[in-house]
Amino acid sequence: MELLLSFADIILHLDKHLLGLTQDYGSWIYLILFLIIFCETGLVVAPFLPGDSLLFVAGAMTATGALEIQMLAGLLIAASFLGDNTNYWIGRYAGPRVFRSETSRLLNPVHLEQTHRFYERHGGKAIILARFFPIIRTFAPFVAGVGSMDYHRFLPLSLVGGIAWVGSLVLAGYFFGNISFIKQNLTLVIFGIIALSILPGIIGYLRHRAAK
Repeated sequence: MELLLSFADIILHLDKHLLGLTQDYGSWIYLILFLIIFCETGLVVAPFLPGDSLLFVAGAMTATGALEIQMLAGLLIAASFLGDNTNYWIGRYAGPRVFRSETSRLLNPVHLEQTHRFYERHGGKAIILARFFPIIRTFAPFVAGVGSMDYHRFLPLSLVGGIAWVGSLVLAGYFFGNISFIKQNLTLVIFGIIALSILPGIIGYLRHRAAK
């Protein structure tokens, strides 16, 4: 419980923790941020790590001179791209080995083929838009790999999605993060970013329940 509360405190007061890490570690903060974004996008077991809010707060810190915006944006785009592609290949390698059982209700070749057909039909839109949805962005490249989505198709979509996601949130933080009202209410802003991120998923779930 204490660990959960500590993690929640880091997420909700990301500005204070990130500033402290920058003061403590100097230029090494770039590596720390790189690893967080890489793991959040590249490891299917790490969707709980901060993504949207981290990018926004890091962008806000570039406006104060604590971080350098070109280096930050370039490194985090690279982290999201490499993470996405790592996740794809984990899914591609693990998928055929996991989805073997003909009798399993979930892990069977039928679902693998359904995943493949889904990404053939909606893959482009799914890979780019998934970047803006927590948890989904962690699983989307993995499932694309499981479904054997053509890698030559996946690669440019992954790059475009990474540039759009990192670029938009870092720039939003740079331009808006140090406005007095936002700066004084950054915890509420982080709440808002998290809420807006998960709202489409909640709406989709409720629509699915209502349709049933």
